[in-house]
Amino acid sequence: MRISLAAAMALTLAAPAMAQDKVALSRAVYVERAAPRGEGLARSIDRAESLRPGDRVVLMVEWQASEPGKGFTLSSPVPSALAFQRSSADGTEVSVDGGRNWGMLGTLRIGDRLASPEDVTNLRWRIPAREAARGKGRVVFSAFVR
Repeated sequence: MRISLAAAMALTLAAPAMAQDKVALSRAVYVERAAPRGEGLARSIDRAESLRPGDRVVLMVEWQASEPGKGFTLSSPVPSALAFQRSSADGTEVSVDGGRNWGMLGTLRIGDRLASPEDVTNLRWRIPAREAARGKGRVVFSAFVR
């Protein structure tokens, strides 16, 4: 099954929630490709036009604050079509229950077992005032298409 880019964009970061309305967002979805090159593999990241099961995707959210210096929070659901892998930001909070409870991966449980990255349903990034003072930035996370 292929997923169109429009569907991927609708699925990924469709409506990040923010603590304040004075932050503009832009979003992009990239797909990682590997091709034989010499004795190894050459990896590239290209803007996604369509996605297939097994594709590794890189999702980027760039933010621009109209009131630099005030901290804020970005959050995003992880669509069920994607299996979260990792985030570029240290301290990314995750939820495995649709955003009801938050914590660090490795501390959350599902029943008797620790939650794994593939169990993540939502992500949350807290952008502190010192980082927001730069006026712009980005968060990136990677996932696999299920």
